[in-house]
Amino acid sequence: MFLDILQSVIALIVTLAVLIAVHEYGHFQVARWCGVHVERFSIGFGKALVRFEGAPPEIEPVPSGSEPRVRTRANEPLMGTEYCVAMIPLGGYVKFLDERDGFVPEDQRSFAFNTKPLWQRALIAFAGPLANFLLAVVVYWMVFVMGVRDFSPVIEVAPGSPASLAGLQSGDEVLRLDQVPITDWTTFNLQLLDRLGESGSLIFDVARAGDADEAAVGAQIPIDRWLSELADPNPASELGLSLHVPIVPAVLGDVSPSSPAEQGGLMTGDRVLSVNGASIAGWIEFVDRVRANPDQTLALRLERGNELIDRWVTPEAVDDDGAEIGRIGAALGDYEFPSDRVRVREYSMLGAWVPAVQKTWAMTRFTVESLVKMVQGLLSPRNLSGPITIAKIAGQTAERGLDTYLGFIALISVSLAVLNLLPVPMLDGGHLLYYAVEALAGRPIPERLQYLGLQVGLVLLVGIMLLAFYNDLLRL
Repeated sequence: MFLDILQSVIALIVTLAVLIAVHEYGHFQVARWCGVHVERFSIGFGKALVRFEGAPPEIEPVPSGSEPRVRTRANEPLMGTEYCVAMIPLGGYVKFLDERDGFVPEDQRSFAFNTKPLWQRALIAFAGPLANFLLAVVVYWMVFVMGVRDFSPVIEVAPGSPASLAGLQSGDEVLRLDQVPITDWTTFNLQLLDRLGESGSLIFDVARAGDADEAAVGAQIPIDRWLSELADPNPASELGLSLHVPIVPAVLGDVSPSSPAEQGGLMTGDRVLSVNGASIAGWIEFVDRVRANPDQTLALRLERGNELIDRWVTPEAVDDDGAEIGRIGAALGDYEFPSDRVRVREYSMLGAWVPAVQKTWAMTRFTVESLVKMVQGLLSPRNLSGPITIAKIAGQTAERGLDTYLGFIALISVSLAVLNLLPVPMLDGGHLLYYAVEALAGRPIPERLQYLGLQVGLVLLVGIMLLAFYNDLLRL
């Protein structure tokens, strides 16, 4: 348990550090291109744990014969940018030289943010979210270059479920959902997620196993504000659908040292034939039996080589998201998923940019639509997640492999970009809103109104953060 928590915390810190650094670097680099002096570049808030100072920008010398000028507010030369990593890793910021923060001498006004043209200030504000969008494209490009492996969308249908009542059958392969072509299991789930909170019908076109003419079979499942009240809904499961997995023999792979499996005399290569006298059809059924019997001794009939043997094993009780389950410490033996059920997409280093941009756009659209549905009341606000949930998912995806973890980083990067573009004061989108009003009115919004907007924005952000933390605690 401790190691799981430690891994999640490390994964959270690494994930946030990358996303925050990229976001703030976007502001930082565009500000420098526009000639704005950055006084501080900080990853995190609060007390600085690590800090160092870069070289100061060059200032044109004062013409001879002119009166001496005060160089800075502290009567010292303009200092270099301070780079620091702070104690609270839940954000970051860049601090610009700005006359609104205090006196800036005449020979340094050209470095001040507030003296720059409107288009440059807007570009600097937009650069942070843009950097996160670009990061998502690059990360998805890496994933596609590595190759994407997925499963064909062949479904298992639970008896009596909405899918079963609509006429879908186990072994059907989904061809289209709502007229959108379905190429793999991930595409199928994303299309289902796209319909959350909506009303109408889910329209399935499937290829039925055993049909000689291979004609598509249609089915419709009516929905009404679908799953709008659920937190973390699983659309496929709610319909009674899951990925159809061919029966995998219950053959043991690695057996963990000192585990209940080793203590019970189980060995790599053993095939489980029955549990407590009931025959076992495959690995999934065996795992279900083990999970359902924590601290209960199970009698196993095994096939080892050419002989049948009996062994007894007692699964240890472990916590799984609040539920007590059994575990014996044995993995599945070597098994290859049928090749005709595996979808592999490989791209060249040049060709991978196209699906990377398409994927980033699809995730952006999905994030925006989800936020709109949440505001409309079509999605429960309990779907908001905070750092605890992000840490948990980051740890899980890191365990599943580099490609899965990279996909998670790209998704969070897109979400961070979209959220920062919301027209809320204190966010980049709020600054862009101010600049849009300034462009239309021909003059800046009065500082008193800007300050009031910042206060309102702070209250909104704190409220959203508290709700996200509350949702995290409910999930725990």
